[in-house]
Amino acid sequence: MNNALVIKKQTSLFLVETDCGETLQIGARNLKRGGVFVGDRVLLDDSNTISQVEKRKNLIIRPPVANVDKMFVTIAPIPKPDLLLVDKLIVFCFLNNIQPILCINKFDLDEKTCKKIEKIYKNIIKTVVFSTFDESVQMLKKEISGICVLAGQSAVGKSSIINALKKSQVAKTDTFSKKVFRGKQTTRIVELYKFGKGKYLADTAGFSKLDENLLEIDERELKNYYPEFLKFADKCKFKTCVHKGDNTVCGVVDAVEKGLISQERYSNYLKLYENLKNVKRY
Repeated sequence: MNNALVIKKQTSLFLVETDCGETLQIGARNLKRGGVFVGDRVLLDDSNTISQVEKRKNLIIRPPVANVDKMFVTIAPIPKPDLLLVDKLIVFCFLNNIQPILCINKFDLDEKTCKKIEKIYKNIIKTVVFSTFDESVQMLKKEISGICVLAGQSAVGKSSIINALKKSQVAKTDTFSKKVFRGKQTTRIVELYKFGKGKYLADTAGFSKLDENLLEIDERELKNYYPEFLKFADKCKFKTCVHKGDNTVCGVVDAVEKGLISQERYSNYLKLYENLKNVKRY
C-alpha cells in the first residue's frame, strides 16, 4: 500500500499527493466511519483507491480540515475587525494543539488600526503585519510548516494572501459587500497549496461550527486559555476565581483596570464565559 496526503476534496473525488511526490485524482472505498477530509493521511490500495484513513491529530469540523499544525488567524481594518472571532479562534487553537499566528493584513489601508490590533496581541501570540500589495506578505512563507490554514472573516484577504505568496491567481478572490460592509464568501472548496516539502497552506470557507467546537470547554476553565491572565491569577483571593469581578480581590480584574491586560480581550472573555454558561444551562 502507498501512503498519501489528501490535498483537495470535491464531491466523491480526492486529489492526493503520495509520499513519492506523485499527484493523483482518486476515489475512496466505503469507509465504515469518519469519512475522508483534506489534510488526512491515507493508505492507497493496489488500485490507487483510498482504503484507510490514519489516526488524526485533530479535525476542524466545518470547514473540514484534518491534522492542522498552524492557524493563520487573519484580520484587517476592512471589513470592521471582529476581535471576538479572533479570540474564539485562538482559544480553539489552544484546545486542539494548533499554533495560532495572527496575520494582520491590509496595512496599506489603515496603519493606525493595524498597529492597534498588533499592540493587543503581540505579547500573546506571534503577530505579523503586512500587505498583499507589497513584498511584506512574503514574510509569511517562513511561518508555513506542516499543514496550515488561513481563518477569519470573509474579505480580510485570505485568498489574496495565497495568490500573493504564489505570485499567481490560484485562489478566487472578491471584495466586501458595500451594502452591508461585510465580506462575501468566495472560498467553496478546501484545498492545500504546497509551499515546499511538507509545507501546505489552505484557505477556508468559514467557521460556522466554531461555537460547537468550543462547547467542550467548561466555562470555569476558559480562563486557562487566556495566557495573559495566568501571571496575575496568583493575586486572586480564591484559587477558583473566574475573573468576573465577583470577588473582592481579583488579580486579573486589577490588571485590566491598570491597563496591563487588554480591555478588549477581557470583554471578549466575559462574553465567551456567559455564552458557555448559558448554553450548558439548557
